Order: sequence, then structure tokens, then C-alpha cells
Amino acid sequence: MPLTLCLALAVVAQTTIAADSESARASYTKYEYRIPMRDGARLFTAVYVPKDTTQTWPVMLTRTPYSVAPYGVDAYRTSLGPSEHFMKEKFIFAYQDVRGRYMSEGTFVEMRPHIAVKRGPKDVDESSDTFDTIAWLIKNVPGQNGRVGMSGISYPGFYTAAALIDAHPALKAASPQAPVADMYMGDDAYHNGAFLLPHNFSFFTRFVERKGEPEKPKQTLSFEYGTPDGYDFFLKMGPLGNSRKLLPGHAYWQEYLDHPTLDDFWKARSIVPHLKKVTPAVMTVGGWFDAEDLQGSLSVYRAIEKSSPGATNMLVMGPWSHGGWAGKNDGDRLGNLHFASKTAAFFREHIELPFFVQHLKSKRDVKDVKDVKDVKTAKDAKDVKLPEAYIFHTGINEWRRHDAWPPRGATRRSLYLGAGGRLGWDAAPAAGGTEFDEYVSDPARPVPFLGYVAQAMTFDYMTEDQRHAARRPDVLVYETPVLEGDVSVAGPVGVTLHVSTSGTDSDFVVKLVDVYPGDFPAPPSPAPAAGASGAPVPQNAVKHGGYQQLVRGEPFRGKYRKSFERPVAFEPGRPETITFTLPDVAHTFRRGHKIMVQVQSSWFPFIDRNPQKFTDIPGAKPEDFVKATQRVYRSPARPSALTLYVLR
Repeated sequence: MPLTLCLALAVVAQTTIAADSESARASYTKYEYRIPMRDGARLFTAVYVPKDTTQTWPVMLTRTPYSVAPYGVDAYRTSLGPSEHFMKEKFIFAYQDVRGRYMSEGTFVEMRPHIAVKRGPKDVDESSDTFDTIAWLIKNVPGQNGRVGMSGISYPGFYTAAALIDAHPALKAASPQAPVADMYMGDDAYHNGAFLLPHNFSFFTRFVERKGEPEKPKQTLSFEYGTPDGYDFFLKMGPLGNSRKLLPGHAYWQEYLDHPTLDDFWKARSIVPHLKKVTPAVMTVGGWFDAEDLQGSLSVYRAIEKSSPGATNMLVMGPWSHGGWAGKNDGDRLGNLHFASKTAAFFREHIELPFFVQHLKSKRDVKDVKDVKDVKTAKDAKDVKLPEAYIFHTGINEWRRHDAWPPRGATRRSLYLGAGGRLGWDAAPAAGGTEFDEYVSDPARPVPFLGYVAQAMTFDYMTEDQRHAARRPDVLVYETPVLEGDVSVAGPVGVTLHVSTSGTDSDFVVKLVDVYPGDFPAPPSPAPAAGASGAPVPQNAVKHGGYQQLVRGEPFRGKYRKSFERPVAFEPGRPETITFTLPDVAHTFRRGHKIMVQVQSSWFPFIDRNPQKFTDIPGAKPEDFVKATQRVYRSPARPSALTLYVLR
């Protein structure tokens, strides 16, 4: 891209940001408060109040560990609220630095444990901090109507979920979006006992402890990898414990490596068991291609559905990466996939806004169209009928409304791994021939999770073509014949593997794949993305004829097959059973496609390497890493299969 064009684009971008900021300044007045908590700590909160005083407004609160900048009553955010529609619709917007971050007092605790029984003012958690914040806001902020809503993505999604516990009566609606819910069981830290290496490493090079008193954000931290090749970087790093030398003195990273099992440290940090007797209306949002907190959205929805059957509890799942529905993203494409519509824009206008308007704005807040500009949006939003589950089904690329999730009427059916790489709905036939498939897994040559070079975990890795893996000898591949009709699946994917290993520990990665026909038309070429220097970044141009689309994939660390609390070694050569669940899908395998299952024992560096010797992996030594022969059984006595919720 010519330098002159880069400069022109930069000027346009800066002008747009300035215009957005001026728009907020024109319609809102900013205030800054230090709100006292019950233990005396004061939390920094920026509040934007509409200049329009002809009516009262609900409060939209977001609590974050990532800074509420810009600081200063004369410095305005470039946008307010969950989307552009909220700023036009008008709410009071409140943004808070959580305890111990940036300008708020106190000590920050990562995923601060919830205290179920509080015995005094010193017993504080995110639930109590939110309660105290809301109580202060509705007493001290002018122009509010006594109703509060909350929204947040990722870590702020965790704070939104925590607010639902013993919620303040004024909290009427909350939307945890891609919430971190259980760091060990499927969110950012561990997946079925396997550690998400590049994701956490990249995050903690930038997310560090605040030393001393409250302070404004400093210059963004960076880490020099020395190579764009993350596979090569982490392989040369050696055993996981060597990462401590690369992040010396990093308390949060140290904690993650010190707790590789599901111990009290992780149990205390799960918000899921505490989501009981929920009274606010809840709309949990997630993305089918969320590389970080897909499980969190599903866990929060299910916990509330189980413990609070009378609550308004809604689930929205779209074809998005982590937070890909927010900002100004259209949501019409991701990585290698095209969704045929602007899914994110649709969500923001037709799902998210109506949810909050309906629960936060009463009829008296919606005046006649002639009286208040833009009020027609609120009138329309009041009439939208939102379902229990608003789900985007990939493969056919359409939104569907369900009155339950998984949908009522879905039938559980099993796909069995068979001889000769066959995959079918019928169980394995009676004895005859070899009853297992095997491969050699070598930690020195782990299976990459991408077919191209990338430094860290890519946000769109879930759209990655799996042909690079299918061609390796250490990956087992099973597939159906060409489908004669559509197969639509909706819900969690169960896995049962009968396996053995010549080692004493092994990982087993299971991937559900959609195989496109060879004559599938090529998608339009993506526009080149601008890198940090303004130069175009080459895109991963995938040929869709024969494309092997990853629909869902998860690892399982074998030593946790009996318990995540107490790992157990394998006896070499002895068959064992591993059962686990892949996060939900809503996908249609179209007529002419094939369904594929891949099984492998590494997925690097997305998950850390298993030495294949039973040991404390963060403390493993180079000599602990050994080759192992893995067997996957598929006999009538030991059938290996995936169980799907199939729609009629």
C-alpha cells in the first residue's frame, strides 16, 4: 500500500474517532467518582449522563480490569454503551475500574473468589462490590430512573455474571458476554486438564500486577519473541517450566503453572456454582468460534437455567470470534468462512438493544415520536419478541429461534469410528480383523494447530482448514460417505474413546470436521488487512474445494480420565475409557459434504506438550518427553464414538 494512502487512511480514522468523541461530548456530561465500598476501598468510576433532562434514564454499568480510560472529566470515550445504538437511544453509562486496577483502590485478585457467607465488611468480592456500586449510583447520580443494566465481554463478562449473585434490586437486566466462568474447566486456562499455552503466554506478557497506589495506564507492554513462528518459539522453549524464565516474577503466570489440577485454587475461582436464585433478566451471549471463552457462555446459561427456573434467561450464540459481535464489526465473515449476512450488526440492533430497552425503559420513558428524537428505536424495541435461544446455525447460515437449548426434539445419535477410516451411525460389526487403529506420537514433532505460521493463538483458528493435520501419520482420520441429505446438529458433542498408550500419560484431541465437496466454489478474495506499519498483511487464502472445516475440537489430558482432582497414570498397553464433552455446536453438514472425525495426541502450541510420561508437567524435564504408541479401539466390546444432538 502506498505511503500516501496509508497516511490518508490514518487521517480518516483519526477524524472518525474525534467525531465520535465530539458526538459523546455534545450529548453527554462526564463525571468521575470514587465510590466507597463497604470495606472502605474506593473504586474509580466514570459516569456519562445525557444532557437531555426532559426524562429520566436507566444506568448501563460496565466493570473492567482493562481501564476506563480516558481519565479526566474533559476527556471523553469515543463510544458509549455496548453499541452505537445505545448512545443514540440514551442511557446513563457508568464505567468502573475494578478493585486494585488502574485508578481504583484495593488489591486485585485474579478471578476473585466469591464469598457465599459474608461475616462482616471485610468480606468483599465482585458481587458485593457491584452491589455497593449500584446502591451508590442510584442514590447519587442525577437523572437516573432507578433501573440498572450491566454488560461486559470476557473478563467484564465475568464481573457481569458475578453481579447476578445476591443482586441489588435495582439491577434489572444483565448480559454476560463471552464471560470467563470457570478458568480450569474450559475457559482461558485449562481445557480438560490441558494448558492453553500461547493464549495465556501472550495475555500475561501484557496483563501484570499493579505495584503500589492507583495509577493511570502506562505504555503498553510487549514481549519480543524473536520470530513470527510460535510453533518454533514454544518448541525451542522446551518444557513448560522454562516459561518461568521468560516471565520472571509474574505472579499470575506462576499461579497458573502451580495449579495444573482442579484443586481448591480453581474451584474457588469458578463463578458457576454460585449462580443461584437469579432475579435480573439475563441474556448470555457467545460466539461459536470463540477461541477463549466459548464454554463460559454455555456454562452461565445452563447454571441459571438449572438453578433459577423462573428467571428470564436467554442465550444468544452467533458465528463470532471472541467479542466479534461488538464494536463496528459486521460479522459477515470470519477467517475462512462467509456467513451471507451481517450477523453482528443484526445482533446489536435487533437482539441486544431490544433486550435492554424492554427491561430498563418503562412506557413513560418512551415518548411520542414528535417529542423526542430517535425514540422510534425504543418504540420498535418494545415490540420485539425475543426467544429463549437466538441461535445462528452455521453451514446453512441462518438465525433460528428456539424455545429451549438444546432444541426440543433433537435426538441423540452416535457416530462410530470404524475400520478403514469409516465413520457411521451403526455400531462396529462383530469381530473380524484388527479392532484398533494406532499411531506414534512424538513430543519432539507435535501436530500443529495451524497449517501456516503464526506467533500466538489466532482469534479465528476455529475456522482453520484441517487438511494439514489429516495428512500426518500421527493423526487418525474417519469420515462418512458423501451425505445424501443435510445433517443438522445442535447441542453438546459427547465423546467416548477406548484407548491405550505405551506411555503412562497422553493427550487425546478429538476434532469434528465438515468436509466440503471438491467442486465447492471459491469464496471472494479477502481485502488485505493492514499491519502495524500500514503494509498489507497476506491473508490465509484457503481453497474451499475439499476444505476440511473445523466445527469443534477439544483436547483431553489422559491422566484426568478418572478425576480432574487426582490424576492417575496409564498402565502401558492397557485399554482405558475416556469420556468428555465438546462445547455445543449448531451446524448443518450439507448434502454432498462429509462428516469427519480426527484423533491425535498433540495440538501445538495451542495446548502445551504432554511428555507422555506421568509427571507434574510444569516441572517436567527434557528427558521426560518420550514417544508413545497410541491405540484407539473400535470393536463391539470397545466402541469409540461421538454422540450428537441431531435435529429432525
